[in-house]
Amino acid sequence: MRSISRANVCSTSQPSASHLSINLRVAVRLFAAVILASGLAACAQSSLVTNQTALQGANRQKSMAFARVHGRPTRHTRVAGQGAGSYGLASFYGEGSETASGEKFSPNELTAAHPTLPFGTRLRVTNVSNGRSVIVRVNDRGPFVRGRTVDVSSSAAERIGMIDQGVAKVKLDVIH
Repeated sequence: MRSISRANVCSTSQPSASHLSINLRVAVRLFAAVILASGLAACAQSSLVTNQTALQGANRQKSMAFARVHGRPTRHTRVAGQGAGSYGLASFYGEGSETASGEKFSPNELTAAHPTLPFGTRLRVTNVSNGRSVIVRVNDRGPFVRGRTVDVSSSAAERIGMIDQGVAKVKLDVIH
């Protein structure tokens, strides 16, 4: 059996100056790699956020078209806002070719776009500033502008007196 002297144990347990410099180099390289990776991740995140809105709209349209063809519900068709009236910001639109429900869009009809209410839902839209109201039928999805609750057709907007302003605070009541 070989005996190990105390001097050998002490000399092998203490790191030498060359070991410390190697460990320091490795730590500096690792730190630089982490900084570089986090910088690249931040750049990738900003472009991802920029493209996210466009992708959400395209995916929403695809899922609704798939559901329409296959007769399946999507997460966009859950019923929301029923019961007591809810308040929100309304806008209007007067152009378009086809609605999300598959109907041809007509600005002369009393229709609306809502993000979640089922197609065919009748909705009383009341302009809070003047008290004028109109009953519309949900046949489209939207609005896709943050902070807006409903888009109404231009003829419905005219009836509640919001053409000049473009947007109006409204009360929404689902008609059963």
